[in-house]
Amino acid sequence: MASIPVWLREKMFLKRVIHEELGKIELYDRHRLHMLFPEHHLSHAASAFFPSRFKEAAILTIDGVGEWATSTIGFGRDHTIEIHKELHFPHSVGLLYSAFTYYLGFVVNSGEYKLMGLAPYGNPEGAATRKYIALIREHIVDIKEDGSIWLNQDYFNYATGLRMTREEKWQQLFGFPVRKPESPLEQHHCDLGYAIQAVTEEIVLKMAEEAQRLTGARNLCMAGGVALNCVANGKIIKKRLFDDIFIQPAAGDAGGALGAALAAHHIYFGQERNPAPTMDAMQGAFLGPEYSAIDIELMARKNKAVYHKYTSFTQLVDEVADLLASGQVVGWMQGRMEFGPRALGNRSILGDARNPEMQKKLNLKIKYRESFRPFAPSVLDEDNTSFFELDMPSPYMLLIADVVSSRRRPLPDHYHDLPLWERLYHQRSDVPAITHLDFSARIQTVHRETNEPYWTLLRRFKEKTGYGLLVNTSFNVRGEPIICTPVDAYKCFMRTEMDYLVIGDYLFVKTEQPNYQDTENWKETFKLD
Repeated sequence: MASIPVWLREKMFLKRVIHEELGKIELYDRHRLHMLFPEHHLSHAASAFFPSRFKEAAILTIDGVGEWATSTIGFGRDHTIEIHKELHFPHSVGLLYSAFTYYLGFVVNSGEYKLMGLAPYGNPEGAATRKYIALIREHIVDIKEDGSIWLNQDYFNYATGLRMTREEKWQQLFGFPVRKPESPLEQHHCDLGYAIQAVTEEIVLKMAEEAQRLTGARNLCMAGGVALNCVANGKIIKKRLFDDIFIQPAAGDAGGALGAALAAHHIYFGQERNPAPTMDAMQGAFLGPEYSAIDIELMARKNKAVYHKYTSFTQLVDEVADLLASGQVVGWMQGRMEFGPRALGNRSILGDARNPEMQKKLNLKIKYRESFRPFAPSVLDEDNTSFFELDMPSPYMLLIADVVSSRRRPLPDHYHDLPLWERLYHQRSDVPAITHLDFSARIQTVHRETNEPYWTLLRRFKEKTGYGLLVNTSFNVRGEPIICTPVDAYKCFMRTEMDYLVIGDYLFVKTEQPNYQDTENWKETFKLD
């Protein structure tokens, strides 16, 4: 028993561990209270299907690992969910992607989105990229027609050790050592990133096809950490396998808490669902705390902050739209905080997508993060198709689509042979700050019904500029969580080169703040992600 890995012992006795931890709560009586235990992937499935607009749907959950399942295909109807098929540990799409995340120098369980952002820097037609794809398929993962996979454990160490990979075998296979975090990125890193992203998309697409075949459903719900891979999600949309798709905005393990509660409510207690035909039950995913004018003014008084209070939100929005149109960067905090990893207009840093310098400014002077990382647009839902090749809503920033061809600018000859940083700053469209190297963008459509303040700002910006979209990135710097409170917002504002801050009806101007140039006083140390 002592030789069994710690994680395995925990899994074998998980319910007992939960009872023991709950036992530390004074009012918990394990003999009187009955503990419901929806399994990990059932919780993911419930988090995706029950808040959706669909009366019935195929359900696809994909992540690293739950108890033993790593992916499931299910079917939801009314208040029930049936799991039809499972893939089991150690064979896992999520762990495969995380292994490449580690090998390419990013942090497992937080750096996977960086790998997704790095992939378009790879040369899709290059000999090295094609070789890497072939090596992955030949030596590391065997992909079946139904989307199930077999991982060659000779290359992995996560089942028995403390590291993701057997580094010497990876170096022998791919020809270069594991990249050290923060070391320079080279073209072979980008090409390998493209290769594993392409392989992952192939697997996810086959799983979606199998879900459609098994269930015959016209709608799809998704959850699990791999459902945050927006590029793979976009490929499912392009394939037209389903009429509609809903992805739980908190698709990772955080959403499992919501899913467990929903599973108990509907499956165990048999409570009926009444899905609305036009809006999912997440209603924008604004489930977090909000703060009053008193909270804002107390924060300002404590920090001796100077502010302008607006009695008319219309006037405030008009001022902010002018600031954004002039190239300023604005921190925007309104209402309840978002639930999930994406900032959706209530805890956001905003900029003008038309500005060719905006990506560089946001990455280097405000977010303090790697310069290759792209930014996402928030676009008025009614203007979505004027900018992007996407004919469905994407309210949770979980779908990727290409910028429409009429807005693109021609690429120079031998574009993929240019140095990495020259490609990065080439202006690819009339909204360059949100157009990635492959002309793609991770889209958030903004709807008046779910976020009228943010929709109003976008609408006013469009009236002034003709463009109903903005750069929207999460209100934090690298390594920090997204801000929650007015105190968080002001500290982040003061430690970066953000120009303006809006909290509710209050506008803070950087140059009016006491000691605004002394950013070191506001800095806190967070471990880099």
